[in-house]
Amino acid sequence: MSAVPRSEKPAGRFRRMIDRLSSSQEDLESEELREDAETAGCTRIGDCHDRQVVTVTGTLRTVTLRPRAGVPALEAELFDGSAALDVVWLGRRSIVGIEPGRKLIASGRISMSRGRRVLFNPKYELRPLGRE
Repeated sequence: MSAVPRSEKPAGRFRRMIDRLSSSQEDLESEELREDAETAGCTRIGDCHDRQVVTVTGTLRTVTLRPRAGVPALEAELFDGSAALDVVWLGRRSIVGIEPGRKLIASGRISMSRGRRVLFNPKYELRPLGRE
């Protein structure tokens, strides 16, 4: 064994292959989502702070209809490999294309609610299905 920690060793082709083979499917998907966010020029959800205007991208994990103060609200959890974000469309019961597993880009102002990041009524763009 060498005295150099693994993180400081150069990552060769063989090392990357071994790392991929020993990683779980969830880890691989998270890494792919983080790379996708970087490629798209979006802010990582894990780096977002309260009241910050951001553009984020990721995959919708869940989509639920949850009324807020008697008003219908469509809520979705967006995950980009670094953290999750709740996306909420107030006054909507459904939106065509907003479904679990769909990738999208969302823009707006982050707020914090009960310790979770929330994006209310964002400007959004559905990613093409062929890229998934």
